[in-house]
Amino acid sequence: MSDDAAIQQLIEQLSDRVSGRRRSAAKKLRKLKTKEAGPALFAALKNELNDKRTWETQYQMIMALGESGYTESLDFLRQLAEQKFEATMIYVAIGDSITRLIYLDEKSVHNVIEQVLSLPQNSFFCNGILRAIAMQRIVPEERDIKRLLKFADSRGTSDNNTTWIVSASAGWHKNENTIPFLQKHADSENQQTKKAAEAALKKKYIKWSIL
Repeated sequence: MSDDAAIQQLIEQLSDRVSGRRRSAAKKLRKLKTKEAGPALFAALKNELNDKRTWETQYQMIMALGESGYTESLDFLRQLAEQKFEATMIYVAIGDSITRLIYLDEKSVHNVIEQVLSLPQNSFFCNGILRAIAMQRIVPEERDIKRLLKFADSRGTSDNNTTWIVSASAGWHKNENTIPFLQKHADSENQQTKKAAEAALKKKYIKWSIL
């Protein structure tokens, strides 16, 4: 089967009656990172949101939109971030995908970092933003790096947002505040944060396994 045929088959599977098969299709399209699937994923997500029980499928569809680079979904995802979801992992996916799409569109994450700093009460949404910055090895503007390091220190070592900032800072060594920040977190009692800091001090990124 050709790549185009395989992608088309997965797109058709997004309409399957079984949520598990729709989720499987979205997850595979997420790995393929093809914008061609964007419109179908977008339409499928709108239908999927009608059933809160299928949050895992919704999560994969949102993540696939970000991975596919379907920037046309940005406004919708921004609106989605303001809605109430029982499954908090959906906020993580929204934050992650918004960050990927904005970075693709603007070549900057300044605006999403502003959201992290101004809306820290939605920790899961912030978690998604910071996770995407770390996973994509993005180097923000100097002013934003300084603010993120300060933000991480204010959250404490047990916070997942701190872990993601520590992990992301493997590529921020040009900032004078980064090494002291990492040295401090290398002694963290949080094993994930400690592991990320030790690697980041060596300018190495952790290969995290995420949902």
